[in-house]
Amino acid sequence: MSITPLPPTPPPLERVPRPDAPVLPPALDDTQLAIAADALALGQWVRVRTLLAETGEDWDLRGHRLTVLATCPGSAAWAGDWQLAEPDNGDAATLLALATVHLALRGESAAGAAADACAAAARLLPDDPTPWLGALILARRTGTPHQRAHAFHQVRARHRDHHHAHHLMTAALAEQGPAATDDPRHPAHAFAARAAERAPADSPLALLPVVAHAERYRVLAAEGLAPPDPADWAHWSTRRARQVLQAAVDWWLEWEGEEHPRRKIDLNFLAHAAFHQGRMAEAAALFQRIGPHPTRAPWSYPGRDGTDAFQAARALALRGAGEPASP
Repeated sequence: MSITPLPPTPPPLERVPRPDAPVLPPALDDTQLAIAADALALGQWVRVRTLLAETGEDWDLRGHRLTVLATCPGSAAWAGDWQLAEPDNGDAATLLALATVHLALRGESAAGAAADACAAAARLLPDDPTPWLGALILARRTGTPHQRAHAFHQVRARHRDHHHAHHLMTAALAEQGPAATDDPRHPAHAFAARAAERAPADSPLALLPVVAHAERYRVLAAEGLAPPDPADWAHWSTRRARQVLQAAVDWWLEWEGEEHPRRKIDLNFLAHAAFHQGRMAEAAALFQRIGPHPTRAPWSYPGRDGTDAFQAARALALRGAGEPASP
């Protein structure tokens, strides 16, 4: 099943009023996570312990929840208190590891200390990919390609189709060797296509080629090799870009991925691509599914205000499809 696209070029974005502008909450639509994050910011780590115990071995959900909790104000200090109270608790060690990673990325802690914290958590929870996800987040910004590849392979050894890890690798590979044109043989595209092909039929990794397309735009625009407004570039309307998006939309129409904890991230990448290809019917449907949960990536690419870009695109798409403007 497919939807007949409207003309491919969207009109220029216009700034729209923002009395109901959506925020960009890292918890997305995970209400339990949002509550636990608020509690952790107040030092109430017991609620976090309960949440993580309930999460179990749903590795994508666990990774999502721990990476969000790690960004809470004071998370490293509160995780340290938790670990002092329960020194053998792997959840406490993993939260502390990821929180230390975020401190390192902000220049508030040494990268070596963050790597050591991830290794300590991995020893406590040898089957859990999340400590290695922390190592990958760290290596993505401060490590070598070898360290990044090692962390990614360790994640995959524990959860073959880890959503966040694949997104991180796609973004990292997109930064290799910027060129004046977006070569379809670029490592980011090859990696995303390979991951999509080998994933199970119902895996949202089927959408990874769309993510690679947006990440390459981010890199090329940052290098001055593409316009700062994605609407001004034919990158979105090449034959390959259309094939990639059509395959992704077909997957979404069949599977939707409604149970996946990071589905809103995928929906934002899909809506972004559909909008910039002028496929307003699909874009409007995707915006309705996103609701009040936009994500910074890819709307902020390259260095734009993500909320403004999302709001303007959504208003145009919904108006073009004859839908109500409210999310």
